[in-house]
Amino acid sequence: MNSNTSSELQIFESFKEGNETAFTYFYDKYFRRIQAFSIQFVYDKEEAENLAQEAFLHLWQNRETVESINGIQSFLYTYAKSRCLNFIRHNKVKDRFKNDVLNHKERELDIEILNSVQFDTLELTELERIINDSINDLPPKTREVFIKKRFENKKNAEIAEEMQVTLKAVEAHMTKALKILKTKLSDYLFLIFILICNN
Repeated sequence: MNSNTSSELQIFESFKEGNETAFTYFYDKYFRRIQAFSIQFVYDKEEAENLAQEAFLHLWQNRETVESINGIQSFLYTYAKSRCLNFIRHNKVKDRFKNDVLNHKERELDIEILNSVQFDTLELTELERIINDSINDLPPKTREVFIKKRFENKKNAEIAEEMQVTLKAVEAHMTKALKILKTKLSDYLFLIFILICNN
């Protein structure tokens, strides 16, 4: 993990003291990551944005408890995890997911893995590299389906049309991708791959 610059350390100290400009610096740095993380579990861009906003509000209100710059990421992801779990457990799933077996299984897996995530023990930058490598190692067609589904947020029908394959083929590729990644990244709780959605 890269060491923090003296400039960023100064910004962090200002943030802890209640400087709003310093808060904005970390907001701009991490907001899209938290939103991208959340959208993979709540399947709703607006709701994911709301959850990310809540995470930063909670961070600001509890800034004095954060002991290091790296602790900001842990704080934000841990809070987002909690809110995503609450959303999944207590809100109705949209109609388009109710009859989709694959998505139902994915959401069950989302809950299972979210429950066991411990962000404060993870070296996030190194984890991103490991996950990127694992995704790149997927079979070409499986990788393409996986990226379109998880990173581009496309529906199975859209992917099938774009790749000129059947809907069942798309579902099979997603099932295969999830199985491979779960096995290869079992030590890292593979759905944290969402953290690499920074751009």
